[in-house]
Amino acid sequence: MLTILDLNAELAKLKMLRGRTPETSAAEREGAFARLAPYRDSAINVAKFSGEGPWERHPNGDEILQIVDGATTFHIMAAEVPQSYALAAGMVVIVPQGAWHRFGAPNGVSLMTGHPANRPNTSPSPSTIRAPSNDGSGVMPKPAASA
Repeated sequence: MLTILDLNAELAKLKMLRGRTPETSAAEREGAFARLAPYRDSAINVAKFSGEGPWERHPNGDEILQIVDGATTFHIMAAEVPQSYALAAGMVVIVPQGAWHRFGAPNGVSLMTGHPANRPNTSPSPSTIRAPSNDGSGVMPKPAASA
């Protein structure tokens, strides 16, 4: 089936989610993220936000991401070392399968993504993640409070 999407028109329908954090609830994200069309075993998605998203990964395949408007700092764990890249409108990044990553966009970003469906969901609870772990659990627990 042929599908033609106007990303600018679709993004214009979204609200800008300001001050996103890893703890932002699904209710707060409502209207700032949209699934536009099915694609392979997942979908083409769009989002508009400022702030910082949670660490996430996609074990079932690579993710493609296009910055449509604005800018973001893309953080990725590569060989257990965090790396950061400045991305601006018109840029595309292909995130390798299974790589932990997140986005920071203090001034706002509009983007399009596509990745295979996660089964089970690999986005850990925002209250438990600080950075990717090496123990295979996918979640690094918060450090104990100092006395």
